[in-house]
Amino acid sequence: MIATSPPARTSSVPAAVYVLAVGIFAMVTSEFAVAGLMPQLADSLHTGIAQIGYLVTVFAVAMALGGPLLILVLLRIPPKSAIMIVFAIFFAGNLLAALAPSYPVMVVARVVTGIAAQAFFGLAVSLVLRLVDEQIRGRAVSVAISGLMLGTLLGLPLATFVGDRLGWQAAFWTVAVLTAVAAALTLAFVQEPDRPAGAEDAPAPSVATELRVFRRPQLILALLSSTLIIGATFSVFSFLAPILTRITGFGEGAVPLLLLAYGAATVVGNAVVGRLADRHTVATLLIGTSLNIVFLTGFAVYTGSRPLAVMFLLGIGLVGVTMNPAMAVRVQRAGGIGVIVNTVHTSFITLGVVVGSAVGSSLIPAFGLRAPLVLGVVLAVSAVAVIAPALRSPYLRYGSSPTAPAKPATEPRYADV
Repeated sequence: MIATSPPARTSSVPAAVYVLAVGIFAMVTSEFAVAGLMPQLADSLHTGIAQIGYLVTVFAVAMALGGPLLILVLLRIPPKSAIMIVFAIFFAGNLLAALAPSYPVMVVARVVTGIAAQAFFGLAVSLVLRLVDEQIRGRAVSVAISGLMLGTLLGLPLATFVGDRLGWQAAFWTVAVLTAVAAALTLAFVQEPDRPAGAEDAPAPSVATELRVFRRPQLILALLSSTLIIGATFSVFSFLAPILTRITGFGEGAVPLLLLAYGAATVVGNAVVGRLADRHTVATLLIGTSLNIVFLTGFAVYTGSRPLAVMFLLGIGLVGVTMNPAMAVRVQRAGGIGVIVNTVHTSFITLGVVVGSAVGSSLIPAFGLRAPLVLGVVLAVSAVAVIAPALRSPYLRYGSSPTAPAKPATEPRYADV
């Protein structure tokens, strides 16, 4: 049973966590590939840029809705076996994309890969939480999530580079190869979690039991805050290219370099947050998101100044999506380390991407390109309001679930503030 099989834990980050990061890198590279290849895809599939843009939306919606459904199907399969099944589905989806002769086939391919990607994120994060001691879960999640940051930093440029020179099909073939490599590494270095003595004879909890944690108010607040944090960041990230060229005044050739710098900032921020997330979970979320309000506001006000715009852009990179490790620890402490809760959490994160990009797009015709930046500020302020009540939660403060037994007096206590 994925949601209840505890592995032998370690006080250091094991090699398996780094291997799972490779899988996340492959997933994110596939997700971002379309964004860098829109003109080629539009020409080859005989459609317009707007229709190709919907491929990004389709992928996100498939992740948010289909990922948890796939997890329910895989729930009673051992974690490593479930991950390998997801790799096979994701590999098949990318092959279908590489061979797609028409736009409808490409839509199907994006649905398949989106569902598999979301399921993988949930499985990977849940397994990472089981592989290490509670005291370093935030750091371990940051290692795994570094695959996402590196996907932003390197995956998108890689897919764009390959697609520009060898055709867009080659970009999806490349992702398929990355997937095969990640699957092979998983077979070699990731072990099935150990089951405690007698666990083999214990009845597996029902799906209803697994879903019962969603009655907890602090878990609902944690999920909502993740949506708002990511939505605030993606309301800006989704429109960086036109903002930087049409308002800030950079040439098109400078945009890849600025995106590279932004990606580097996310890698640094992710590492820092991973170190803070375990002992200061809520404080990290509050301070990081408050800083993001400052950076988002500065970017909105000073978009026309190149030096200031770049400074605030890098700030957003440092404290935006990099809140992921702290978000994961908060959800784990509020709802446990089960695969369902972690998959649903990634769905709420994906919902933030959809909200930031879709609502931002709807505001541009009436209010211009600065409107998504204002939306980002509003979402970030809302996130702080939703996070703040967690300061009063003793189980979030000390790192145990609301139903867990009291910690022994000799065990360290992990304060959030």
